[in-house]
Amino acid sequence: MIQDLIAAERRELAALLDELPPSAWATPTLCAGWRVPEVVAHMTMPFRFSTGRFVRELLKSGGRFNAMADRVARREAAELSREALVASLRDNANHPWRPPGGGAEGALSHDVIHGLDITTALGLDRRVPLDRLEVIFSAMKPKQIKYFGTDLTGVALRADDLDWSYGTGTPITGAAQDLLLVLCGRRLPAGRLRGELSARFTTV
Repeated sequence: MIQDLIAAERRELAALLDELPPSAWATPTLCAGWRVPEVVAHMTMPFRFSTGRFVRELLKSGGRFNAMADRVARREAAELSREALVASLRDNANHPWRPPGGGAEGALSHDVIHGLDITTALGLDRRVPLDRLEVIFSAMKPKQIKYFGTDLTGVALRADDLDWSYGTGTPITGAAQDLLLVLCGRRLPAGRLRGELSARFTTV
């Protein structure tokens, strides 16, 4: 069932990317320092890399995954055409890749979050189906949230389109997909969150 959700997410995002004008591909995303090509290159990297190649690239970056991911995403964004990047996402809709320790839920989360990095930054009105978000939230553990380093002290996140909340304190309300981005340390465009402390998580 989750693989079906993953496949649908990849196909839908590929169709959306296929329709973007060239100027949109040059737009910065919510991933700091990455434009649309870098995000798509990162999303599709597991489809092109064998375990051996992944390890070799990781060693080149001294074992630092984030440094490796950034270096490879920038390189492949420069080397691969927009058409090739979109095809890689679409043609691998059923690819069984799983992030280490993340399982199928982790793969779905990876695709949804990075898709939102693109669509939210571009101001596109794409709503991730709630059943996909329910799977992601249900599987999310405190240690995963801690990984992103988001300061949620004194804040209670409350979705207004899904029966989901996280934390205690002053309420911040918004769409579930926007709150997912908050959990992941993204700063959202102004106006997407409601609550006294919402400015902590939005751009000016």
